[in-house]
Parts: sequence; C-alpha cells; structure tokens
Amino acid sequence: MRFAGKSIIVTGAGSGIGRAAALGFAREGGSVVVADLTDGADETTRLIGDAGGSARAIRIDAGREEDVARAVALAVEAFGGLDVMFANAGISGGMANIFDTDVALFTEVLRVNLIGPFLAIKHAAPRIAEKGGGAMVLTASVAGIRSGAGSPAYSASKAGVINLAQVAAQQLSGSNIRVNAVCPGLTETGMTQPVFDYAREAGKIDRVGRLNPLRRGAQPEELAEVALFLASDAASYVNGQAIAVDGGLSSSHPVTRQDYGKTVV
Repeated sequence: MRFAGKSIIVTGAGSGIGRAAALGFAREGGSVVVADLTDGADETTRLIGDAGGSARAIRIDAGREEDVARAVALAVEAFGGLDVMFANAGISGGMANIFDTDVALFTEVLRVNLIGPFLAIKHAAPRIAEKGGGAMVLTASVAGIRSGAGSPAYSASKAGVINLAQVAAQQLSGSNIRVNAVCPGLTETGMTQPVFDYAREAGKIDRVGRLNPLRRGAQPEELAEVALFLASDAASYVNGQAIAVDGGLSSSHPVTRQDYGKTVV
C-alpha cells in the first residue's frame, strides 16, 4: 500500500495510461482525483469505487489554467491536500511532416502536451510542498528523446516535457518535491488504438513494435507501473530524470531515415 493516505491527481485518466495509473494508485491506498476532458473520467472513477477505492471525477482541459487550478482545489478539498501529481494528458497531433503541419495544430499540441504539464507543476507544487513534499510525474515520450517516433509537433512538445522535468526539479530544490518524466514507446491507448486495431484485422499484430528488441507494443499497465514507481517512496532519490519505457527502442540509432520528400530504408 505505497500510497495509503496519499492524495493524487491523474490527468488524462479517462483511458489508457492515465486510467491504468489511477486504478493502480487507488489499489495501493491512494485517494485519486480522476481528471479528463471526456466522460471517461466517470468510468474510471466507477471502476475505482467498485474495487473499494476512493476517487473523485472532474472534467478538465489539461491545457487550460483555470481547469488545472480546479483539479488541484478539488484534491485539497476532498482529500485534505496533495501528495502526487501525474500530468499525463496529451494529444498526438497526427503524423504530418513539418511542411504539411498547420500552425494552429502545432500550437494546440504544445498547449495540451507542454503547457499542460507546466500548469500542473505551477499549481500542484505549492500544495505538495505544504504537505512536506511528494512527487510529480510528467508523461513525455520516446519521440521527445530523438526523431523517428512521432510528428514534428508531438515530438517537439514531448522534448519540452523532458526539459521541463529537469528545470522543475532544479527550481523546486529544497521543497522535497521530485519531478520526473516517463517516456513511453508505442503503447496501446486511445491515441494509438487505430494502429493496433488495423494490425489485428490485417493479421499483422506481430509487426507492431517490431523495431524494438522486445518486438511488441506496450500495454498501459506497463507504463503505469513505472509512473507509480516514480511517484512512490521507492524512487526517493530519483529526480529530474526521463525514463524510457519503450522495449529498448531508444537504445539504438534508427534503421530508417526521412529524406526530403521520401523515406529510404
């Protein structure tokens, strides 16, 4: 029961990694604010309640300051403070190249994926400090480590999240708040579900994730376990780090490259 008596916020908790993490935090004794833009937040909260856990749902846009502030206020009001913030919400922004990416789309991806975690830190850190410290986990991506795992907008936003975790760890020095990022590889979530569904229908599921040494995609629970570790006292000396959970994909240079106007093997 690593999170007994702890108050936790998970954004993007209506599905995928966020839902798996929210269920995990609650299973280990945490009281969870389940935040999501969709009504998936209600379903996750119901699942937690059915398992005997404690949760409150809230509908928020993770890239909107007033909404993030409301989620933090709910945690304080409902559970007496805040110990852990898992800023997980994000969007993909499609797979267009630089020249086909609309500025409005690029801006929206940055708003949700990068400004969202910034707002989570800004509003959650003071409350966590009031409790004597705790942990913040940000969802980045292997796309933020190097090219080849996402669109330009998505990759840039996630690179920003990695740097944000490092900067926040430094600026929270003395607060006893740790800030780390988890960097998923290809994971079966709502964002990537069409890829997995198509592969299954075409009888090609064995090709999903084939570029990493484990030769498969991940399940949300595998990422959630790393997020829970980083949020727990077991990671008490882990701070300012970006942990890749990608089956080994980022351990190698890419096997393909993108030339101007075409892909060559």
